[in-house]
Amino acid sequence: MELLESILNDISGILWGWPLIILLFGTHIFLTFRLRFIQRYMGTAISLSFNRKYEGIGEISHFGALMTALAATVGTGNIVGVGTAIALGGPGAVLWMWLTGVFGIATKYAEAVLAVKYRQISADGGVCGGPMYSLEHGLGTRWLGIVFAFFTAIAAFGIGNMVQANSIAQLMAKTFSVPNWVTGVILAGLTSFVILGGVRSIARVCEKLVPIMVALYVAGCIVLLCIGFRTIPDSIVLIVTTAFTGQAAMGGFVGSALKEVIRYGVARGLFSNESGLGSAPIVAAAATTSNPVRQALVSSTGTFWDTVVVCLITGLVIVNSGHWTEGLPGADLTHAAFRGGLGVMGPSILTFGLLTFVYSTILGWSYYGEKAIEYLFGPGSIKPYRWLWVCAVMVGSTLSLNAVWTFADIANGLMAIPNLISLLALNHVVIAETQKFLWTPGRLDSAG
Repeated sequence: MELLESILNDISGILWGWPLIILLFGTHIFLTFRLRFIQRYMGTAISLSFNRKYEGIGEISHFGALMTALAATVGTGNIVGVGTAIALGGPGAVLWMWLTGVFGIATKYAEAVLAVKYRQISADGGVCGGPMYSLEHGLGTRWLGIVFAFFTAIAAFGIGNMVQANSIAQLMAKTFSVPNWVTGVILAGLTSFVILGGVRSIARVCEKLVPIMVALYVAGCIVLLCIGFRTIPDSIVLIVTTAFTGQAAMGGFVGSALKEVIRYGVARGLFSNESGLGSAPIVAAAATTSNPVRQALVSSTGTFWDTVVVCLITGLVIVNSGHWTEGLPGADLTHAAFRGGLGVMGPSILTFGLLTFVYSTILGWSYYGEKAIEYLFGPGSIKPYRWLWVCAVMVGSTLSLNAVWTFADIANGLMAIPNLISLLALNHVVIAETQKFLWTPGRLDSAG
C-alpha cells in the first residue's frame, strides 16, 4: 500500500506541476483578453444570479444552478487549501491564489456558454450538458467526451464523495468523540434524502444551505480581521511584496523561493475554484435560461465568490494572525488562526464551516458524477448510481483513504485536459454567443 501511495503521489505531483498550471492559468488569461475582460460585467452577473424564476428550457433556476455549483466548489480548499498554500509558499501565495480567481472568471464563463449551447434534451424532458457534450456536438470528438466523463466519474467518487465523508467522520471523532460509523450512517441518510430526488432536490437544499454556510464563515473571518485590524495594512503589504520576491526563513517557516510562491498559490487557487476543470458547467447546463450568455454570467460569479472573496478573506485571516511563521501544516495553521483570534469559539466556527462545506461538496459532486455516468451508460444507470453514491458515503466514513484521495486528485486533473481542448478549440463559439447576446445592446434578455 505504501508503494502504491508513493507512485500515486509522484504521478499527482507531475500532473499538478508546472505544465498543467501553465495550461490552466494561460487559458484564463487568453480567454480574459478574447472576451474583452468579461470580468467587468460582474455587477450584472451578480444581479442575474439572484433570479429564481424559470425563464426557458431547463430544470432549475439560475440561482439553483449557481448554489449547486458553489456547493461542490466551496469546500475544504477554501479553508484547509488556503492554509496549505501559505504553509508551503508563504504569504505571497494568497495574491497568486486571488489572481487565479480574477482571471478564472473568464474561463468559468466560457465553460458555461458551451455547456448551455450544446446541451441536449432527453426523451423525458431532462437536460444533459457539460464538456462531454461540447466535445461531442461542438468538436465532433465523442471519444474525448467519453474520456472526460470517465475521469469525472472517478473524481466524483473520490474527491466528491469518500474523502469528503472521511473528512467529516474524522472531524466529528476528533472534536466530539463520535464514532466514525455513526457519522457514516447519519451522513448516508442525509445524503440519500437529498440526492434520490434528483437535481431539483439537490438545488433546493443548496439554495438554503450554501448562502447560510458561506455567510456565517465569512462573518467569522470578518470578526477576526476586526480584532486584528491594526496589523491588516502590514499583512497586505507582506502578501503583495512576497508574491514577487519569495519569502525568507522566518520563525518556524522554512522560507520559499518565488517559484514556490507562484506554484502553490496558483495550484491551490485553481483547485479551489475549479475554473477550467469542467465540473461546474455540468450543472450550469441544467439551468432554465433564455440564452447561453445569461447563465454563463451567473456561473462566472461562482469563481468570484469562491476565490476572489472566500479564499482571499481566509488567506488574510491566516497571514494577519502571524501563526504562519510557526511552521504548522495547512489544517493546523487555519485552526491556530481561528483559535488565536476567537478563543474556544474559533474552532467551533471552523468546525461548522468544514462540516457544511464538506457536506455540500458531497451533494454538488453527486450531480456531476450522475451526469457523467449517464453519458457513459445511459439514463438507466442513474438510480443504481445514486444508491451506490450513498453506499460510498458510508464506506468513505470508515476507511483510511490517502490513496483514494491522491488517485481522485489525478482524475480531477485529467478532467481538465479534454475540457481545455474544447475551450480553446471552440473559443470562437463563445465569442460569437457573447457578441450576439452581450455586446449587442438590448439582446441579453432575448431568447437564443
